[in-house]
Amino acid sequence: MNLLGIDFEDWYHPQLIQPYVKNVKHEPMMYKGLDKIIELLRKTETTTTFFVVGKLLEENPEIFDKIIENGHEIAFHTMNHDRIDTESFKEKFIDEIEIFSKLTNKKSKGFRAPTFSLNNTSSWIIDLLEKSNYIYDSSVVPAKTNLYGMPNAEISPYRISSNSLEQHDEKGKIIEFPIMITKYLGKKIPAGGGFYLRFLSKNKIRKSIENYEKKEIPSTFYIHSWELTPEFMPKIKLPFKENFVTFHNVKNAYSRMESLLQEFEFSSFDNFFQNTPKKFSSII
Repeated sequence: MNLLGIDFEDWYHPQLIQPYVKNVKHEPMMYKGLDKIIELLRKTETTTTFFVVGKLLEENPEIFDKIIENGHEIAFHTMNHDRIDTESFKEKFIDEIEIFSKLTNKKSKGFRAPTFSLNNTSSWIIDLLEKSNYIYDSSVVPAKTNLYGMPNAEISPYRISSNSLEQHDEKGKIIEFPIMITKYLGKKIPAGGGFYLRFLSKNKIRKSIENYEKKEIPSTFYIHSWELTPEFMPKIKLPFKENFVTFHNVKNAYSRMESLLQEFEFSSFDNFFQNTPKKFSSII
């Protein structure tokens, strides 16, 4: 069983875009593509977890209804897609998680940090997730990039704690689902979605999933809502690097994801807990 999380965020949320749209009206657009995403999941017989930016739920409550009514799970992606490793965020998060709980009728049990910004500076969030009765997190990428990553982290699901972000902690109460990685030119890199879904060859991603399956490890995959519905992304002028990472091959993200969903079994995180593989029964 592989795991799919859709980071449901809007066109102005990606970190590489934010500095260039500060003075532009942030009009939500991604809710218009939700039906298209749900139809993709229906025809590939896939259930998934939507990691939703809470502000979008406040502005369009029907997002929650469509996700739940179609058999999918909803989880937390902060209220405004702020990195969690900033000094000011900790105070805000306590209020944010309470607001999101009310918006979702306390259905959210999972969290993913925007831009995978869980690190030693933001380890406090694991304790707050525990106190809020969350049961899992998916913010760890076991490879180092310019924006995020914990290269020494385990690649298999493990119990995480604020004192042990990268290795299994028997006393931890939160289950961590690390994003799938692979090796490229001898270096560990992410392979479980986003830019890497668009950049790496289809065969490279396929073999990475097969390698995880041979080890009986779930491939944890992610994709952004705007990658599946690029027709709702306004044209934004960005520097070359930011433009390449954000928009490279985005027109093919939908078809690539569809192909993977047809070939491999993906499911929601909630379903993993309800149908836990025997190998992980000792940590769940």
